[in-house]
Amino acid sequence: MAKKNQKILSPAASQSLLQLLQTRFEKNKNRHKGLAWEKIQAKLEANPEKLWSIHEMESTGGEPDVIGQDKKTGTYLFYDCSPESPAGRRSVCYDPAALASRKEYKPKNSAVGMAADMGIEILSEDQYRELQLLGDFDTKTSSWVNTPAAIRKLGGALFCDRRYNTVFVYHNGAESYYAARGFRGMIRV
Repeated sequence: MAKKNQKILSPAASQSLLQLLQTRFEKNKNRHKGLAWEKIQAKLEANPEKLWSIHEMESTGGEPDVIGQDKKTGTYLFYDCSPESPAGRRSVCYDPAALASRKEYKPKNSAVGMAADMGIEILSEDQYRELQLLGDFDTKTSSWVNTPAAIRKLGGALFCDRRYNTVFVYHNGAESYYAARGFRGMIRV
């Protein structure tokens, strides 16, 4: 658990999460060819606030894993790799403005608000498509993706899923929410 008012895990929780991440890393080598766990673990241990964010991804059902390394910055990219949109992040509208606009039947949170609280970013459409190259994700659910400002200004928001072995991008009112729609996030470490 995080210490009060701090986004840092206890030593025991950190070790438990690192072990879980290492096991997932070794089980899914196709996601991160050429990367060494020891270097990734060292970065995680040097950035306890990012480890806390990855814990939040895990605790909401995201199954975060390394999907690559940014060649320019050297940071490792952790994406939610759960088969379906993370269960603990579904039934949310797109952003805080959409949440505030609902007069009744409000969801408990918004995708953008939750991501900010967790210290992660919502995947962009390009990042979502990149993830889909590593497997079949969201074959029964859908995930909000980062929406361009011009679309959001008009009240819309984008979401994606995979059907018929194809990634589809759709639009909806930003205030809408569904039991099978959540969001996928990422963090750079």
